[in-house]
Amino acid sequence: MYQDKTLTCKECGAEFVFSAGQQEFFAEKGFTNEPSRCPDCRAARKQRMNGGQRRSDFRSGPRQMYKAICSQCGAMTEVPFEPRGDRPVYCRDCYSNMRARNYR
Repeated sequence: MYQDKTLTCKECGAEFVFSAGQQEFFAEKGFTNEPSRCPDCRAARKQRMNGGQRRSDFRSGPRQMYKAICSQCGAMTEVPFEPRGDRPVYCRDCYSNMRARNYR
């Protein structure tokens, strides 16, 4: 059904092959446009746009953790947000148990 196509990069003007396999992958993902940049220009653009880092900046280093007391069992725990006191804070076990009960 798909056949390899030769496309021209809009950035550098080089020709590149948009393979049948890539076309099938694009179709499965619901992409309607063909790539307009060659693989080298796409990689360079991605590097410029993201600074070479993943989009999820929260993975760039250790997470700030805050000490808190579980509102259900009273155990000391650490949470990834600063408790404000206006909402309950739960330890990992109590939170997991509450979620399991709510999703049954």
